[in-house]
Amino acid sequence: MPETASTALITNDIVLFGLIAATLAAIFWTASGPTPWLKKFYAVVPALLLCYFIPGIYNSIGLIDGANSKLYNPVASRVLLPAALFLLTLTIDLKGVLRLGPKLLLMYAAASISVMIGAIVAFQVMGVLHPETVAGDTWGGMAALAGSWIGGGANMVAMKEVFDVDETTFGQFVVVDVGVGYVWMAILIFLAGRAQAIDARSGVDTQPLENLKQRLDDYQAEHARIASLTDLMLIVGIAFGVVGLSHAIATPAAAWFQAHVSWARQVSLHEPFVWVVVLSTLVGLALSFTRVRTLDGAGASKIGTLLLYFLIACIGMQMDIMALLDRPWVFALGILWISVHIVLLWIFGKLLRVPFFYFAMGSQSNIGGPASAPVVAAVFHPSLAPVGALLGALGYATGTVLAYIVGVTLRAMAT
Repeated sequence: MPETASTALITNDIVLFGLIAATLAAIFWTASGPTPWLKKFYAVVPALLLCYFIPGIYNSIGLIDGANSKLYNPVASRVLLPAALFLLTLTIDLKGVLRLGPKLLLMYAAASISVMIGAIVAFQVMGVLHPETVAGDTWGGMAALAGSWIGGGANMVAMKEVFDVDETTFGQFVVVDVGVGYVWMAILIFLAGRAQAIDARSGVDTQPLENLKQRLDDYQAEHARIASLTDLMLIVGIAFGVVGLSHAIATPAAAWFQAHVSWARQVSLHEPFVWVVVLSTLVGLALSFTRVRTLDGAGASKIGTLLLYFLIACIGMQMDIMALLDRPWVFALGILWISVHIVLLWIFGKLLRVPFFYFAMGSQSNIGGPASAPVVAAVFHPSLAPVGALLGALGYATGTVLAYIVGVTLRAMAT
């Protein structure tokens, strides 16, 4: 089908890049300024949230066309994300992360199960409240969305092909995925800034997490120095060199697995992006045991965080706030679905008595996947971003199988 010409005012990606960069600069400048009313404003609304929502407003009012821009894919997701993951993984304290214990994995598993239960509950409830919403092949669209909300985009497309979902239905649930999923991500970012207060009210033991943060801060302070041009060149050169190497290996590796390993598609090892995320993270992890880690003293993690903020803005600029009004009942279905997921996961977190970070990671690593889970993790501490990436990558392995179970179940309920 021929592409529809964009009606946005800004269609040049170079101009769009400049707008995004200027917007981020303005947000950080106002957030760090001495103006009293701005200090009060940013005490309530985190700067990170504006980095996400303001580009979404640009897209919603027609100033930009985020969906057709190449800034997110391939630039942000395929270049900046793996570079950020490498730089942030480079500073990780693996022993400290392992001390966080098995509860983090249990929260991840509970999040996946709660998404599956939420699909069934939402389908049944909407069948009573508004039967037209779940009529026809809505079950197939929900199976595709389950693929995204447990795994990622590759799993969503896999479910579309498996259940032969109509293009229109699939497109509607893509919008639900972006609209509902990204709004939930924004809420998590907002709540992450209040995690200490939430944990204090819950009375949970946050000491292992706080110890990890303190060790990361102490290490950075111990090795902090004024960065030289050589330092900055090394940081940027190694980071993007690793990104290039990851892409160089990813494509043939994915092709080989697809051709020779029968179960590769089931765990998305036929997707080059999976390999890029995994390889860039593993290389960073390996180098964290070497002297390369001392580059954090020259600002490696800060540069990684900067790249993450560009990624956040590029994710936000795909959000169309006005699209929520196009088919409200489908969005009501999505909101009900994710609400069941949130409630069940929150209850499970209460039973396990885990910090809010565990809840946020369990949820976002499923709903958002490896592209956005590091963003939420970085709000708690920049060096925790790889934890989100690693958990998000697990969804690629489980998303197709679990979403297939959801699809089969909903299809049986629809007949």
